[in-house]
Amino acid sequence: MTNEAGNGRIVVGVDGSEPSKRALEWAIRQARVTGGSVEAIASWQLPTAYGWVPPADVDWEGDAAKELTEAVRAVAGDQPSVPIRSTVVEGNPAEVLVNASRDAELLVVGNRGHGGFAGLLLGSVSQQCVHHAHCPVVVIHGDAPEHGSA
Repeated sequence: MTNEAGNGRIVVGVDGSEPSKRALEWAIRQARVTGGSVEAIASWQLPTAYGWVPPADVDWEGDAAKELTEAVRAVAGDQPSVPIRSTVVEGNPAEVLVNASRDAELLVVGNRGHGGFAGLLLGSVSQQCVHHAHCPVVVIHGDAPEHGSA
């Protein structure tokens, strides 16, 4: 599968959840088969609510970076079988991943399974990616067992 970029870059959203780790596993296997590379992306943003000020002592970016590093290490180990680049970006997760998809050959995301009314209220990162990404999107469902290892 080659897009205009032709770079073999697979972008995967990683937030530390089990579905995102499964997405990372899948992306690594796909990169191994295609000779590509993986860019694991975590995003963070300050929570907003009217009249609420976020605590100053929370390192939002540092926490996201730590979560990403731990997830990549848990899935790929210390010597990954494909090149993996970890990136932390400030912003809405769906927007960050859609922007990253501009020069990617594939976008892979996990699905936490928020369906029904909760899914409608919250909006789904995977749903936004499927509708707005600039490349093909693979959605890995968290409840589906995976075979093999990354």
